Amino acid sequence: MKRSFIVLFSLLAAAVPVLSSAQTSQSATSDTATLSLDQAVSRAVNQSEEVRLAQAQVTLAETQVRATRAGIFPQLSGQLGYTRTFASAFSGGSGFSLPDSLKFEPDSTASLQERVRYLERRVPTAALGGLGALFGDLPFGQPNSYTARLDGSQILYSGGRVGAGLRIAAQFVDAARLELEEQTAEIELQVRSSYYRARLSEELVTISEAAVEQATRFLASERLRQEAGIGSELDVLRAEVSLANLQPALVDAANAAELAALDLKRLVDIPLQQPVRLTTPLDKSSVAEALDLSASTELLSRRASLAAAERQVRIREEQVKIARGNYLPSVNLNFAYGKQLFPSELFRFNEEWRTDFTAGVSVSVPIFNGNRTRAEVAQAQVELEQQRLRLSQLRENVQLDYERARGERERTRVSIEARERTVQQAQRVYDLTVLRYEQGLASQLEVSESRLALLQARTNLAQAVADFQIASAQLSRALGRRVIQ
Repeated sequence: MKRSFIVLFSLLAAAVPVLSSAQTSQSATSDTATLSLDQAVSRAVNQSEEVRLAQAQVTLAETQVRATRAGIFPQLSGQLGYTRTFASAFSGGSGFSLPDSLKFEPDSTASLQERVRYLERRVPTAALGGLGALFGDLPFGQPNSYTARLDGSQILYSGGRVGAGLRIAAQFVDAARLELEEQTAEIELQVRSSYYRARLSEELVTISEAAVEQATRFLASERLRQEAGIGSELDVLRAEVSLANLQPALVDAANAAELAALDLKRLVDIPLQQPVRLTTPLDKSSVAEALDLSASTELLSRRASLAAAERQVRIREEQVKIARGNYLPSVNLNFAYGKQLFPSELFRFNEEWRTDFTAGVSVSVPIFNGNRTRAEVAQAQVELEQQRLRLSQLRENVQLDYERARGERERTRVSIEARERTVQQAQRVYDLTVLRYEQGLASQLEVSESRLALLQARTNLAQAVADFQIASAQLSRALGRRVIQ
């Protein structure tokens, strides 16, 4: 029983590392991210900092449009205020006194005739006596005062400057949206190119592994031949050297694949430590092939960057109009409505509110400002001409990009057809050389050379296919088309 217990314990102890290793392997497999080309582009577009920055620019442009449109509506502002007067030049005085000869003090007990004669003598000077009562109720020097005021203005004519500003704002929004589209297309091109480079690196690793596996099998065969007395030690050494020469290429291919995968993870915002499995195969069939990638002047003009540059030209044209509008007068309608209260006590609001209501039209006519308006018009015209030249240069660059991408795509397409035949021929040569070697009709050097030729042919084909895919993406980009919407 004791020996059985010891054996069972030993088996359990040996099984624990195996189970732990299996669990670790399963966890690593579950953490591997599967990524197709469409998923990579969508992820990069949605999470790219460049795209988010362009989206923020669109939002900013829309807010500026709303701010510009506010200028065509009436501008209203309200004010509420309270003023406490502690000392005033209009309070605290004793007024002035009239001489007795000018005072108006009729005697109510006198007879009718005497009162009539008194009125006839003092009526011309009676007004002087009422001056104090006349100004006694004015707001000057009142201890408490409340004001409620509503001010408004409306532009009636601005020499076309307001309308030009609205058109500039609309063009600015369009330009920002087109720049967003252009930036999104650029991110897509970068991701597609990086994805195909990563797939090319994986393909090169697969090719190198296959070559190493062939060389390993050939070395094992030579060792068997040596043991059977058919081969020699020299043949084994040559097979070992051939295998050793292939291993550095495999290491280089693996390192290149790792770097390409890291670059792709950076673009699509995947943690660099997380394994990724690319699911889109590297072959010459692509979405771009399904598109009609023929170009025309009208088609190239739809490029987002060209459309944005055209909006910039229109903006410059409107800025010239704004500068010229400074020569013209501007007309504004203004009004003000207010209420004032001067209570005898601080919180006594049941007294009379006094109304103040005014309205008017103002006309501003520019007469002379030191030729500043002329300089502003000249500057706006120069900027307009510069923008037109930039647009012309951009059209030429877009046409050049298209021709370059179209030529590269056609070159890689022809190269793929030629290299496919080369791979088939190299594979046939290798198979025949191995067969002849087994029959003693070919040397080991011939086998190594045919293997290297096959390896190079397959590498060239994979490179051509990747170049074709990248050229197709560049051609779509030159035409302003997004392959993935």
